[in-house]
Amino acid sequence: MRLLYVSLIAALQVLVVAFPQALPLSISLTKQHTLKTTDGHVDPASIRAHISSIEAKLQRGAAAFERNTGVPLFSRSLPKRVAASGSDPLTDDANERWYGTIEVGTPLQTFTIDCDTGSTDFFLPGPLCGYACNGHEVYNPNSSSSAEPLNQTFTAEYADGSMATGDLYTDIVSLGGFKATAQTFGVASLYSYELSSENFGADGLMGMAFKSVSRFGADSVFQTLVSQGAVPEPVFAFKLASSGSELRVGGVNSALYKDPFTYTPVTQQGYWQIAGDAIGIDGMEIINAFSAVVDTGTSLILGDTSYVSQLYQAINATEIGGGVYTLPCNDMPNVTITIGGKSFELSAETFNFGTYGLSGNTCFGGIAGSEGLGDLWILGDVFLRNVYSVFDVGNTRVGFAELA
Repeated sequence: MRLLYVSLIAALQVLVVAFPQALPLSISLTKQHTLKTTDGHVDPASIRAHISSIEAKLQRGAAAFERNTGVPLFSRSLPKRVAASGSDPLTDDANERWYGTIEVGTPLQTFTIDCDTGSTDFFLPGPLCGYACNGHEVYNPNSSSSAEPLNQTFTAEYADGSMATGDLYTDIVSLGGFKATAQTFGVASLYSYELSSENFGADGLMGMAFKSVSRFGADSVFQTLVSQGAVPEPVFAFKLASSGSELRVGGVNSALYKDPFTYTPVTQQGYWQIAGDAIGIDGMEIINAFSAVVDTGTSLILGDTSYVSQLYQAINATEIGGGVYTLPCNDMPNVTITIGGKSFELSAETFNFGTYGLSGNTCFGGIAGSEGLGDLWILGDVFLRNVYSVFDVGNTRVGFAELA
């Protein structure tokens, strides 16, 4: 009997080695292009165009949420703002994206994708996409034995009238080595010029928000992985920085942060929307009890123009129009954002959004005003580059920790 017991233990050990448990995996992220030129200068028009594109993205998601659920996403409707004449929000917005890789189909084919927590849907260029898709890797459903048409069309429209249109399919999608089966996504038969490779560096876009803001009426790729039990934990996490950026799938990377995490619940399952405690500047709490969306697809921190004005008044910054402010480059303020009782400081490097003018002595502040957000704030890169952020699908919460 003892010999049999020992033999069983040995056999189990062999099985554990042969079939190891899945571990979280990382996808390296690259930020291709920025709103800054090579010499660090920033065009104010590009910032305003980026703000307009974020407003339009949120408005589209709010409309999808109401269509999918029958109730408004926000307690107050987002004001609609007409883009300035001649602005090109999508082109400028495309200069501020975090790119990773994803694999689709049977056999698997690799694509670059924009990883966006501020949207849900996933789309790629298809074989009928035409000239605008030159330079992009193209997904051909006829070359994948696991592709299935849904016999539905889609249109993804942007603030300047740019768009992607095509058909919805399902197929195998592999993110960080974890496979989702029958994932719904768009296969574009048309990319407008603004989505061409010279303006939009990724092949496609992968949203990571909730199904309720999906214009496809579909789960995000990660939510599908969770529902199919394909990931070790229902969690993904980001480090966003000038180097070493990554998306962690199915867990967190303990080498990239300092314990502990500060968690706060998602207040509305549409976007990754949370409640914040305060925004302070140079030791003064200026904004209290605010609502915010955590969005990797936004470069700045955005708030209503009246609230942002209050922040900058405390340090005598100069507004140059359109909610954009400048201040001396060598005198960046100490800005803190308090969430879940924990204050997170913004480094001077991340708050400084680049130089304005030829002198090199005046710089843009990393918080900008918007007329299209109402009471909502957007916590984009200017905040996220200072923290390790974890998005917990299983517990519908967001966590932040200091970077290691």
